[in-house]
Amino acid sequence: MLTALVTGGTSGLGAAFARSLARKGFNLILVARNENRLREVSEALTGEHGIHVDVMAADLSDRHDVERVAQRLADTTRPVDLLINNAGFSVGTPFLAEDFSPHDAGMDVMCRAVALLSGAAGRSMTERGTGWIVNIASIAGCVTMGEYSAIKAYVTSMTESLAVELHGTGVQVTAVLPGWVRTEFHSRAGIAGSSIPNFMWLTADVVADKALDDVARGKILSIPAARYKAVYTALRHLPRPAVRWISRQVSGARKREKAA
Repeated sequence: MLTALVTGGTSGLGAAFARSLARKGFNLILVARNENRLREVSEALTGEHGIHVDVMAADLSDRHDVERVAQRLADTTRPVDLLINNAGFSVGTPFLAEDFSPHDAGMDVMCRAVALLSGAAGRSMTERGTGWIVNIASIAGCVTMGEYSAIKAYVTSMTESLAVELHGTGVQVTAVLPGWVRTEFHSRAGIAGSSIPNFMWLTADVVADKALDDVARGKILSIPAARYKAVYTALRHLPRPAVRWISRQVSGARKREKAA
């Protein structure tokens, strides 16, 4: 049986990927900070799908913990066939804020850890001549709405660069660019989402299933929904002043939503 490692695998989109992979018969390694939650999700997936689930309690803002996960990916005696770099959170702190720690944490978890774990997986998979690396980016990386947009733009570019580096090795690399997904992500960030039209929301399970279908097709960029494919195409071709204007409108709506 194939084995997949999913970071942030106990909630939101990460949990949806874990469920989708379990339905496909993958054994799983789930990485998250909360050990109790890891055990609960592990037992549920094992009971429902009859797969084997290992858990690793790790905080990916901690470099020692990231190294532990990297070592697991590098273990040739227990190969990981598929890596999903999903762990992440919203960074709503302004660039002008005196406390820069939220930016540091965001870059550690969603940039440094993604690149380091992708590299560890890529080296191991290249030796075997097969494997899949999936990094969760976002349509937010196509706009200019603070640190989160900058981080997700990095993830997309880094993933495409890795795909170039691994071309011809048998290792497939994919960046997933979802739009708004109904998970606890937004509530944790204090974003109610009332200003977002209902038709723009996606469910986590649909995103995970469609993304894995794109991975199976060998796509380097996966945009799970026709409406977001249209949004991505528009944002890529609009003049940059227009993209910044759109970003200001969305940011303004969010600020009014929080103030209400």
